Amino acid sequence: MVVAELSTATFRDAQKHVGAHAHRTPLLASRTLSDVTGLDVLLKAESHLTDEEKRAGVICSSAGNHAQGVALAAALHGIRAVVVMAENATPAKIEATRGYGAEVVLHGTIWDEANEKALELVETGGFTYIHPFDDLELIAGQGTLGLEIYDALPEVHTVVVPIGGGGLISGVAAALKSLNPKIRIVGVESSGAPAMQRSVAEGHRIELEEVHCSIDGLKVKRVGQNTLDIVTRMVDDIVTLPDERIFEALLWTLARTKIVVEGAATSTWISSAVLPGTERGRRRHKPRQAAREVRKRVTVDCEDFCPNFCPSELTSADLASSSGPKNGDSPVARPSNRRLIT
Repeated sequence: MVVAELSTATFRDAQKHVGAHAHRTPLLASRTLSDVTGLDVLLKAESHLTDEEKRAGVICSSAGNHAQGVALAAALHGIRAVVVMAENATPAKIEATRGYGAEVVLHGTIWDEANEKALELVETGGFTYIHPFDDLELIAGQGTLGLEIYDALPEVHTVVVPIGGGGLISGVAAALKSLNPKIRIVGVESSGAPAMQRSVAEGHRIELEEVHCSIDGLKVKRVGQNTLDIVTRMVDDIVTLPDERIFEALLWTLARTKIVVEGAATSTWISSAVLPGTERGRRRHKPRQAAREVRKRVTVDCEDFCPNFCPSELTSADLASSSGPKNGDSPVARPSNRRLIT
């Protein structure tokens, strides 16, 4: 089975490969989010080929995050990279991808259409295709984020991850479950693009006839087969949220934490307020100190945090800058790579 191939050793090996180029991002603890949700919420601030495959050059399709990763990796190894993105992709992501040296081709209005164009270019140009979410090696690389969470917070109870095609949640779930099968994994999709939720419910991959979602990181008509297999076995629950609520949460996050996030990232923490089985309400009848003792440790994976706000050596002073929290809510450093934001 696919899951059996992704062991703890697989993710540790992947971590060695990416370690020289990837920042170990911090866990940010938010007092306000914890108060709002009744949980102890921590935000994970994220913002291998043969010689013949390298000579052919690489191509991928992406909403923007995978695009930048492929572009940077190709630049580091002197490989030609072509990235196909939707015509309505975020301009900043397009420019960042070009800035890493990739050739950007704009096609269609959704990832699925951009992917069809990428596959056409594979046939005509002989490129090596790198799937943005359904490749096991890529899933192993994304799973290193799960290792970072566990290394920083071994007692974590629940991890909430956004779902587009399912690569990130597959890697994080497989990595964390290999270390502690009791860790609860929850996925979040847009209610206008619930491809994974419906596929899991029906027991096979389905393709949505139409998508009503404006969040590029969550806007996929069809998930991967590998990702569906892993999510079916290892993800405990999938919830959906309307775009309006996600955008409201995005603005709230900017106003209260002074951190710029994308919709896909924001969906994870806003969903923690409505997750089933989190025992909300108990803390309201207890003093604050006692309340903290009954809180679950919930970590949300926010891979779309703006990297300018999340250097590997983020300090309380960094967070306090950029018009930091007011009214005495100054960030305070936490041990074990954890930080406090309001």
